[in-house]
Amino acid sequence: MTALRWLDRPGDQGVTWGVPWPRGAVAPGTPFALSDDAGREVPVQSWVSATWPDGSVKWSAHAAGAGPAAREYRLEPGREPAAPPTPVTVTREAGALVVATGVVTWTVGESGATLARSIARGGREIARDVRLVSLRQAGPTPDEDAAPPRERRTGLVERVTVEQDGPVRAVLRLDGRHGDWLPFTVRLYFHAGAEDVRITHTFVWDGDPERDFLAGLGLSADVVMRDEPHDRHVRLAGPDGFLTEAVRGLTGLRLDPGERVRRDQVAGLPCGEIAPEVASRLHLVPAWNDYTLDQSSADGFTLRKRTGEGHSWVTIPPGTRSAGYGYVGGVSGGLGFGLRDFWRLHPTRLDVRNAATGLATATVWLWSPSAPAMDLRFYHDGMGQDTFEEQLEGLEITYEDYEPGFGDPRGIARTHELTLRALAATPPAADLAAFAAAMNEPALLTATPARLRAAGVLGVWELPDRSTPARAEIEDRLDFLFDLYVREREQRRWYGFWDYGDVMHTYDPDRHTWRYDVGGYAWDNSELSPDLWLWLQYLRTGRADVFRFAEAMTRHTGEVDVYHLGRWKGLGSRHNVQHWGCSCKQVRISNAAYRRFHHYLTADERSGDLMDELSAPEETFTAVDPQRKVREDVYTPDPSALSVGLGTDWGSLAAAWLTRWERHGDERARDRLLGTMADIAAMPRRFLTGEARMDLATGRFDTSVDKISISHLSSLFGLPEICAELIALVDVPGFEDAWLEYCRLYLATPEEQEAEVGRRLGGISLIQAHSRLTAYAAARTGDARLAAWAWRKFGRDEGDQLNTNPLQRQEKWELTTVDGPSVLAPVREAPFVSTNSAAQYALAAIHNLALIGEHLDGGERREEAGPAGR
Repeated sequence: MTALRWLDRPGDQGVTWGVPWPRGAVAPGTPFALSDDAGREVPVQSWVSATWPDGSVKWSAHAAGAGPAAREYRLEPGREPAAPPTPVTVTREAGALVVATGVVTWTVGESGATLARSIARGGREIARDVRLVSLRQAGPTPDEDAAPPRERRTGLVERVTVEQDGPVRAVLRLDGRHGDWLPFTVRLYFHAGAEDVRITHTFVWDGDPERDFLAGLGLSADVVMRDEPHDRHVRLAGPDGFLTEAVRGLTGLRLDPGERVRRDQVAGLPCGEIAPEVASRLHLVPAWNDYTLDQSSADGFTLRKRTGEGHSWVTIPPGTRSAGYGYVGGVSGGLGFGLRDFWRLHPTRLDVRNAATGLATATVWLWSPSAPAMDLRFYHDGMGQDTFEEQLEGLEITYEDYEPGFGDPRGIARTHELTLRALAATPPAADLAAFAAAMNEPALLTATPARLRAAGVLGVWELPDRSTPARAEIEDRLDFLFDLYVREREQRRWYGFWDYGDVMHTYDPDRHTWRYDVGGYAWDNSELSPDLWLWLQYLRTGRADVFRFAEAMTRHTGEVDVYHLGRWKGLGSRHNVQHWGCSCKQVRISNAAYRRFHHYLTADERSGDLMDELSAPEETFTAVDPQRKVREDVYTPDPSALSVGLGTDWGSLAAAWLTRWERHGDERARDRLLGTMADIAAMPRRFLTGEARMDLATGRFDTSVDKISISHLSSLFGLPEICAELIALVDVPGFEDAWLEYCRLYLATPEEQEAEVGRRLGGISLIQAHSRLTAYAAARTGDARLAAWAWRKFGRDEGDQLNTNPLQRQEKWELTTVDGPSVLAPVREAPFVSTNSAAQYALAAIHNLALIGEHLDGGERREEAGPAGR
């Protein structure tokens, strides 16, 4: 039995979540039952999302329907679930799919220009023609003169797939295109008893950045307006409350309609009998037809309304950060609509049009038509870097790996989460606020960190422990670094359509800002695995704020930093001023290891899609050679002998194959995973070889190469995590020894390296980050002196000063406030840190605490002279 709790806020419109199980604990085909903390049975729908090699359940996914939320729940395998009193159903009628939750009914055509033909509640149509809309512009929006003309398009659905059909949860997947470009995938999520339907919209950019400019992208729905104008209402969310208006307002008039009338209209209730002197003059009170809330930045939105087209807009007092939710309708029903992370994903917009007519239109704009058209052209002209030699010189000065034609956005993607709620009447203000909060922080049930740890999943980690001064110091520093990420995102405004979810790479203490405009020092793009740190820190702590930060990073790095179609499909882009700008396209960025956490904890289908795109990740190596600019041989991609690095490359391939195997039982992925593990073990220099040649047809490595090649980056993109997981999962003869050899020798003294392999190892850097390799070897071998050496390398070590993390040289971790005319705004900064050094420290700390924490003796780190002899 597993106890479940809410991540942060409880949910009453249905919830979907994941739970891990120890190997062998739950047999395939086992049913699951759910009950609340009062012992009442709760209907639940369950499915398996991953299995152990023996076929037992590794991760299960579950969905519960709408209803009052309990404080806690209990999930029990081996017992049949309760059936929902009114199940969600999916039926086919006259060429359409009809989905009924018991409260609302959606009619979805199997193709065409709508996502839904109709939304009804209680037999009454609330909305119709839910559709995607876009505006395409033939050129950039100029600073002056008139903008190029815009072409309006409606998204066309080409295929509908029923992914789940109840009884508690139903999911429809709709695939299509925004006209002749921008392929999209929309999912509609229904839960039994719910009035709210969650929508995810993913689109892939496939335009020409030199001539295609997206000037607007949104979702529209037409809302049936049955009530008199004074009983029709518009609500648009501000930072806390709502703009509260009637289409024909009865407050503030020269003549008083009556106190009750005024009170009820503001509350969204029927106005009833209006004072005769006002009722006879209603035709002289303007009816407001159109409303717009425009969030142009993370710091402000504007509001305006007008009586109709051809008349001027009237300005409504603006605000800062809209919660991104709205309502249009009347006392007999209407539509709630919104976009999660509305202000964080600016420029965004909420529109209400034709509210004074019989059919209003609500539009949630993912890219506001008021903003300049989306401009994805590369940010500089190349500066004459036409040869590899010139490009390597550029790398030396700006850290930018530039190559003509490689800063191309074609193939990047973005996913948004929206909601539509069919309501029987205008909701009270408190309900609207609750709807907006539930949209922005979706309910999630979770197991406790201790329960997650007991399942033995997702790598090397342990629960926080402050039992000694040294442990407490490390935990405090982990909290400091996470809080720094949160603070920097806010004060530096790391928000926006393409940017939200990522962090910057390196700080510029001279300008008191991050190097947002300096080549490879700008956006981080998963460099040195902050994704892994954040997810492991969530697993350890169960903190909702850590989860939300990690979730946003996964949404960004899995979509924007990765190509989903075209010549680089399946590859990601290294860090750059623009997320897609670097010429280094690698699987280390598209790494499935960064997505597994989110998918397994939430059962999110889109995260599953991202991992499914890597069903055959080895094929990406035919597209581009990551080492092409620095090779001394004449290699070009050859399907019979593909160059694959045994660090960042193989670690990413292994994560993809493992995920494919445990999610889908894919034997091809299993064989390539186990086969290459055996091949690494069979190589004369094993992991020290650094690079192997793969035959794409067989998925196996050439094991005859006898060389040593070390890279400081090999182990910093998930390789330690995936190796530890594989060693615990399967027994491939020689593989553990191969990995332990690498872990022991990387930070061994030069003399010990020479004694064991005949030479001193080059490429040794990022000492603190690699201390977790030494710790792993110490833990697996039980070598106390090796554990002490790991702690020494994790802490300050003067002998390696040039190669240490800057955090190792910092006695006090504290912030400094900078103010005055030399900075754009007052900031609190930690100039000694970068997001890379933070991720290095955090991952090393988490691993070391979990593996060799007992060697922190009485709050002091042991300082033996060197690693143990073997």
